[in-house]
Amino acid sequence: MNIFDNGDKTRVIQEYVPGKQVTLAHLIANPVPELYEKLGLLIEGRNALGIMTITPSEASIIAADVATKTSNVSIGFIDRFSGSLVITGSVSSVKEALKEVIHVLCDNLKFTTTDITHS
Repeated sequence: MNIFDNGDKTRVIQEYVPGKQVTLAHLIANPVPELYEKLGLLIEGRNALGIMTITPSEASIIAADVATKTSNVSIGFIDRFSGSLVITGSVSSVKEALKEVIHVLCDNLKFTTTDITHS
């Protein structure tokens, strides 16, 4: 047994590596009212949610601009320090906005990206 052996346990260390990437692009088609409430969003007219995490975090500003110009979505939340973006709208509008944001960031700005996931 060496000093790095922990028996059956595996230790995973994650590090932030600067780069240009979309690490999460997820569409929630029918969020429960409680989720809207916890996010501080208006429950009336509750729609689909699109969630993105982007690095560098300032690119979330570009993503919000592209999303709102591409489709009939609203910005639910944006954090330019963490790179989080939440958009709201119809399922088709949110999906269209997520696709266009990924297109612009990937093709125009050479970000690496992930697939859009759904729930």
